[in-house]
Amino acid sequence: MAQYQLVLPKMGESVAEATIIKWVKKPGDMIQVDESVLEIATDKVDSEVPSPVAGKLVQVLFNEDDVVQVGAVIAVIETDVNASVEAPAAAPAPAAPASKEETIPGIPQVEERQSTSPAAADKSSTKFYSPLVKSIAAEEGIALSELDVINGSGSEGRVTKQDILEYIKTRGTAAPAATSQGSSAPNSSQPVAQAAAPAASPAPAAKPAAAPSVSVSGGDEIIEMDRMRKLIADHMVMSKHTSPHVTSFVEADVTNLVQWRDRVKKTFEKREGEKITFTPIFIEAVSKAIKDMPMINVSVNGTQIIKRRDINIGMATALPSGNLIVPVIKNADQLNMVGLTHSVNDLANRARNNKLQPDEVQGGTFTLTNVGSFGNVMGTPIINQPQVAILAVGAIKKKPAVIETEFGDMIGIRHMMFLS
Repeated sequence: MAQYQLVLPKMGESVAEATIIKWVKKPGDMIQVDESVLEIATDKVDSEVPSPVAGKLVQVLFNEDDVVQVGAVIAVIETDVNASVEAPAAAPAPAAPASKEETIPGIPQVEERQSTSPAAADKSSTKFYSPLVKSIAAEEGIALSELDVINGSGSEGRVTKQDILEYIKTRGTAAPAATSQGSSAPNSSQPVAQAAAPAASPAPAAKPAAAPSVSVSGGDEIIEMDRMRKLIADHMVMSKHTSPHVTSFVEADVTNLVQWRDRVKKTFEKREGEKITFTPIFIEAVSKAIKDMPMINVSVNGTQIIKRRDINIGMATALPSGNLIVPVIKNADQLNMVGLTHSVNDLANRARNNKLQPDEVQGGTFTLTNVGSFGNVMGTPIINQPQVAILAVGAIKKKPAVIETEFGDMIGIRHMMFLS
């Protein structure tokens, strides 16, 4: 019987690792092609990993809640194909592949995994670091030599995202330890100076003060945040520290829009099989506005302004759990009202049922959020980094308003809405 190594597949350009939430299959279970083997979570979305082959699950190499690098072997499946891959003994190793291996179209094979082996790591280091870990290190001014002294909790001692974040928290007190470890190295003075520099001088961006301690009485209930809520909290705090937030408010008369939708919604649903909400109408308006004002469709990278060619609109979607996710409508400016309605309804439904793919929550260039769905007339939305702006639409309310006509001004009942 041949053995197939199931690897953690690539889940988007910016996704370097994932957390195993649950093993759907256990060792000894039979698996069909495209049947789900496990559930994983990234910092973008939760998803399932299907099996590209049919067979028997003989070994799982990681436990639930483990953080796994993209491309790592996570399980071994026994198949009846006349091509074999040698199964690892205990943990996934970046060793050279066996002479024969199954080639499954669209599935990362051993050749792709070799790029994440120690040989493919930075030439100045003997350790492998994921792009995410390197990015965090660069932002915090951590040199490669300093990165080498961090004890990793990942496979084969690899440094994970959690490891480097924990190191950053205790970095000021960890500097002396790095000094003692590096004292016997020929060039130890350089990494010590680099490690001590952040402690000696303030960082360019001020770090938030430590959170105050909270007292708990006997009648209080303690609710642990789920993983998504923690990510949302971290992302929102990061956004506030990244961009100065300035909110402007505009009141719009949307009477004609409301009357048009009321007039066409029944025939639209009968013809297209979809209910038309206000969201696709707002997205079409935003897309046209971005074409008129393209400098709002940008990202900032240091001193560089990256002007986006594509108009990809993210729409904040509330989940049954109370959390929030932002699926993205790619090239929204190229879709008509029917196409936008289908996209909005499809993404919203799959978001609420946890069926989104990682690529469907990436690549947004501007975000629309509807605070009116909670009855609010306006709000102060937080920018979805690395975008530079976000629009919040409030609840549509009937109000008395001044109507300017050729015969003079008059008071009338209008449908009004605040844009933030």
